[in-house]
Amino acid sequence: MNAELRRPAGPAIALGVTLGLAAACWAAAAGLMHGVDMGTATSPGPSRFFAATWTTMMAAMMLPGAAPAVARHVRATGGLRAALPFAGGYLAVWALAGVVAYALDRPHGSPVAGAVVIAAGVYELTPVKRYFRSRCREDTGSGIVFGLYCTGSTIGLMAMLLALGVMSLVWMSVVAVLVSAQKLLPARSVVDVPLALAIVGLGLVIVVEPSLVPGLMSPGM
Repeated sequence: MNAELRRPAGPAIALGVTLGLAAACWAAAAGLMHGVDMGTATSPGPSRFFAATWTTMMAAMMLPGAAPAVARHVRATGGLRAALPFAGGYLAVWALAGVVAYALDRPHGSPVAGAVVIAAGVYELTPVKRYFRSRCREDTGSGIVFGLYCTGSTIGLMAMLLALGVMSLVWMSVVAVLVSAQKLLPARSVVDVPLALAIVGLGLVIVVEPSLVPGLMSPGM
């Protein structure tokens, strides 16, 4: 009887803990990022600081959308112990993505930022994006595999974050909402196409008149 009661509670507990960890990481990320956002002129800083900030950011941004997958994995395996390696493997993929982000993230101007944002919008319309997004919504037996699929789905949006200011809490929030929505909601062209076009439009505005985008340029640029 006790085992029967605990089994349905397992996924709910995993869901709650995952969301609670994400909330704690949002608070930690806000503290780490305070005072370091300079828009496109933001420097990644020392590698240790970037690694700590990036890992915290990824947990904050990616865990809410992944929480249902963690709960489903616990339900499929029948035990809460499966939640930790699944979520850990998922976050490990995003932590390793930080190595690439650190290598690419350098202070840049609005033309570069605009070009990256335009490319991110175009990527949203590609078959590659649709493939990875569909796989990111499927159950997998490994957090690492799940993380790889989700990385492929959100690589354009994450590139946009790097271009607009990786230490911006505002852009981090915007991208996090989009990432979570795409993980949780089925693809619909009536929503996805206008969103992609809006991202392209944002990129064009950044190229032509960057002053129209608040927080994009640091003072004096």
